Amino acid sequence: MKTDIEIAQSVDIKPIAEIANEAGLEPNEIEPYGYDKAKIVLNSSVNRKQKLGKMILVTSINPTPAGEGKSTVTVGLADALQLAHKKTMIALREPSLGPVMGLKGGATGGGYAQVVPMADINLHFTGDFHALTSAHDTLAALLDNSIHQGNPLNIDPRRILWKRVVDINDRELRHVTVGLGGPTSGVPREDGFDITVASELMAILTLSTDLMDMKARIKRIVVGYTYDKVPVTVDDLGVAGALTVLLKDAIKPNLVQTLAHTPAIIHGGPFANIAQGTNSILATKTALQLADYVVTEAGFGADLGGEKFLDVKVPLLGKTPDTIVIVATVRALKHHGGVSLSNLNSENVVALNNGLENLGQHLTAMNRYGVPVLVAINRFTSDTEAELLTIKEYVSKFGATAYTTEVWAKGGRGAQDLAAAVIEKSAQESDFTPLYQNNDSAIEKLNAIVKTIYGGAGVELSTKAQKQLQDFARYGWDKLPIIMAKTQYSFSDDAKKLGAPKDFIIHIREFVPKLGAGFLVALTGNIMTMPGLPKHPAALDIDIDENGTITGLF
Repeated sequence: MKTDIEIAQSVDIKPIAEIANEAGLEPNEIEPYGYDKAKIVLNSSVNRKQKLGKMILVTSINPTPAGEGKSTVTVGLADALQLAHKKTMIALREPSLGPVMGLKGGATGGGYAQVVPMADINLHFTGDFHALTSAHDTLAALLDNSIHQGNPLNIDPRRILWKRVVDINDRELRHVTVGLGGPTSGVPREDGFDITVASELMAILTLSTDLMDMKARIKRIVVGYTYDKVPVTVDDLGVAGALTVLLKDAIKPNLVQTLAHTPAIIHGGPFANIAQGTNSILATKTALQLADYVVTEAGFGADLGGEKFLDVKVPLLGKTPDTIVIVATVRALKHHGGVSLSNLNSENVVALNNGLENLGQHLTAMNRYGVPVLVAINRFTSDTEAELLTIKEYVSKFGATAYTTEVWAKGGRGAQDLAAAVIEKSAQESDFTPLYQNNDSAIEKLNAIVKTIYGGAGVELSTKAQKQLQDFARYGWDKLPIIMAKTQYSFSDDAKKLGAPKDFIIHIREFVPKLGAGFLVALTGNIMTMPGLPKHPAALDIDIDENGTITGLF
């Protein structure tokens, strides 16, 4: 059986100019990056269509090591819609080198449902992440330089919020000391690194509507506080223009294609467990202006990426999903039901029934928004008919329908039933209702997320978090949208509590204000904004031969 990368390397790729033409872009509306990828010129599709296309949001159950295949289903569904003669585009996030070299691996789909060039997209692509890393660390350098050069803004080095970043999992950099080496080496202080996808600049890039909106958002970034506890912004430092210049190309969406030549826009890559987990506003909006159907996805499960897409991105996008698809697998649900990874290939309807509560909570949460919801069962060869039927019968209790998909092996042909259902559901009128109102307090928003989306009992704030909310109220930040930074493996903040735990409390240890992005990040449990590498990182299996052929990249 071929690996994902072997399949990707065996299929012919069309010239990107041809894909752009099929998408409806003129030659002067793209900037080619070689033969098979391009940047889309900003505002190239503005006013191209008065009515936006249909939007299908693909999300999933809580991920497990057994695998769910959300991106694979996203790509396969888009290819299936193309087979149904619907003009379709995909809008996805860019992969981070952290997971690619770490535990999760690449993020371009799998089997015959992939976006290509697979290796390029998973590695350096068009340099967006490098630009973001450079811009972020430039701001860190300029901030420290201001303190070193007489500290005209009266910045308190003990109250700096702006960490440095790198796009790799490196636990050694979580807590560091900088400025050592004497008077010529700056002012010594404690610091730390986040992974690039957790950078506020990444959030800003993905939420900006154009270049000047990005610049305005960068100005509002709070980098720290003065000795008098007054917030200090990038605008105060006077460097927003320089940072925007570094991101002038990164803000442009990237155009590629699937193995079946469906146009795909891949742009931005915030994680959903520590950031908002969606591709850019510009990517999704451009696709909606060009295509009749746009298939997009949100990171991790519906409790993280799905909720953030609906409550943070949708208000800025100005378009609600027409259908929501929740991806599940028999294997993952059995794991949620208590089966060890080594026994997942054996039929176990009892454990499956226990694990289905996880899917049930996600169905309840997504039904809350008033948008039609479908379930895609990403089928594995070990799944039995009894197990598949069990899922379908369970899903029907929630007013939804589950469809078996086989896109890894069959590409778009493996999701034709799901595509037909998506077309039917997307034609229905929906009544989208957000989870909370803008004027709700932070506590009200937190409780709405925990109780409605997670099925928990509520939140508990640390003394520090309580004090922060009091300070935020004085600054006028206390009613911003909430981004929960939480483990992706559980509805709770304990990664070991699989399935659908009840009556749990989410513990908020602190908040991180991100005024440029326009939200507050609530750090829960022991979540880290700089991941570490596993015992056997994926990097150990990646290699390249004398012909430049890459292996091991999934």
